[in-house]
Amino acid sequence: MTFEYKHLLDNNFHPGSRVWVYQCKRVFTLSEAFEIEDLLKEFTTQWKSHGTPVKGEANLFFGQFIVLLADESAFGGVSGCSTDSSVRLIKDIEQRFAVNMFDRTTLAFIVKDKSDTDQIQLLPLSQLQYAVENGFINADTLYFNNLVQTKQELENKWIVPVRDCWLAAKIKLNSEA
Repeated sequence: MTFEYKHLLDNNFHPGSRVWVYQCKRVFTLSEAFEIEDLLKEFTTQWKSHGTPVKGEANLFFGQFIVLLADESAFGGVSGCSTDSSVRLIKDIEQRFAVNMFDRTTLAFIVKDKSDTDQIQLLPLSQLQYAVENGFINADTLYFNNLVQTKQELENKWIVPVRDCWLAAKIKLNSEA
């Protein structure tokens, strides 16, 4: 699997555009993905903040990450009501597909499978130190930092080595990593 995504982002969005990342514990099926992409497109074309259209974009990346962007430079800001409407969209997706998109205790990493192919592996936060101690995760393992808040961070800090994100302070990395 390739983990290139930056070319899919709209270059006409300001680097400071707000970003929300929602992670699913499973990969959506192809038919689910098509349905979700339709829902995302419909939402962003109708997204408003106090009656003003929001310059928004939404993507389903790698079959399990929904990324919403709002370019506030175009209209002055996303209100609480417009943010609430995006949360309702994600909750609707949760119900429709029987998934959880708000679990922040499950972490996503890019690891090699038995055939040496990169794949997404999920890990509960409570098992992170165990994974490090047993060599499943190291300082160079790529991590999906779903806490990114801007388009610029999404482009540069979403998929980063463990050593370069907040996780490094939470765990004791092996000295050889």
